[in-house]
Amino acid sequence: MTDKLNRFWPLIASVAFAAVLAANAAQSAATVKEANPASSSDRTAEQMFADAPDGVDPVVTGPVSASFKQRQQVAGCDSAVWPKIPTVCYPD
Repeated sequence: MTDKLNRFWPLIASVAFAAVLAANAAQSAATVKEANPASSSDRTAEQMFADAPDGVDPVVTGPVSASFKQRQQVAGCDSAVWPKIPTVCYPD
């Protein structure tokens, strides 16, 4: 009896692992869908960075995606002046 049961442990472990993986993927997908509407908030850059009285430079010095660069270009981030800098100019 024990030999027959030992044969199924790898199968049981694989199914359990797949179930945990699927649940995690579903949770991640749900979190991403919830986060998208929040990224287009009505908060201004002045509200986002209230502790910076002289403003915050929207120039990003690290690596960013091509879509982020395109969003910045469309929003006119190069010519924006504090405090009227669109929030799309800042990385998420």
